[in-house]
Parts: sequence; C-alpha cells; structure tokens
Amino acid sequence: MANVYVEARPKGRPEGSPIQDYVVEDHANHELGTFRTQKEAIDWAKAKGHAPLVARVRHLNDKKNPDHWRAA
Repeated sequence: MANVYVEARPKGRPEGSPIQDYVVEDHANHELGTFRTQKEAIDWAKAKGHAPLVARVRHLNDKKNPDHWRAA
C-alpha cells in the first residue's frame, strides 16, 4: 500500500483560513484527485488501496518530514 497525502487547498495558507477543497497527492506532488471534504478524500484513497496521511498542522506539510503527517 502506497502512502498518499491529503492536503487542504489553497496550500501554504495559515491555520483558520478558508479551505476550498482537498487534494490527494503522491510523494512527488502528482495530484491524484480533488474532493470537497477531507473524509471524501480519505475514503477515496482507502478504496484505491492507498494509505492516506493528513497533515498534523495545515501549514506544516513537508512530505519528507514524517512528523508533519499522521495516518488517517
């Protein structure tokens, strides 16, 4: 099972700013899907056989730092 990352967009915005949608990306920042809610993104990723990870803090989302992510 490959890890994928569920991120809120727009990216790089501070905590508390409005979220437009959620994107599922692989480790190379390739967008695999876009969803209205985080739950939809997580459910889709699991249905496709991926292990979804979500950012612990919205603006800390460095895919190379495992401390920034938690399993969904």
